[in-house]
Amino acid sequence: MSATLKNYNGIAPTLNKGVFVEASAILYGDITIGPDASIWPLVVARGDVNFIRLGARTNIQDGSILHVTRPSEVLPTGLPLIIGDDVTIGHKAMLHACTVGNRVLIGMGTIILDGVVIEDDVMVGAGSLVPPGKTLVSGYLYVGSPVKQARPLTAAEKAFLPASAANYVRLKNEYLNSR
Repeated sequence: MSATLKNYNGIAPTLNKGVFVEASAILYGDITIGPDASIWPLVVARGDVNFIRLGARTNIQDGSILHVTRPSEVLPTGLPLIIGDDVTIGHKAMLHACTVGNRVLIGMGTIILDGVVIEDDVMVGAGSLVPPGKTLVSGYLYVGSPVKQARPLTAAEKAFLPASAANYVRLKNEYLNSR
């Protein structure tokens, strides 16, 4: 059984080498998924009114929702969703029209709203709410609703960020090899 990849206005999702998209995921429109990335069960990604870009080795876990903001008079270009390399997005996270850097961990159930910028090497704790337009600077743990900077990341936590992504690359390879 293959994933549901749907055209929107003649544009279909693009999957790079080694990508795993679980069969229950639904992806619409202008979405590009980088090499060795993985999309897990029940993820919905809509690149319908703007574009979505996911970096290499990034994983989007079960039940997450990815969307964008359409162009308007107030925001002539709208806002895409851009997620960098080696990013782990936890179960049931919602990312809407934001930019996420490299080596970031977004905890389960987190909501990230329009215009947010998350710099490289950041952890966002489970259940956090990141309000529109907020910037999360590199090297920190953020938690809460609304999110607040909690403390600097330890060396072990910084090392864990690419390790988490690498674990999901291994897991998606097991899934691909078992087909």
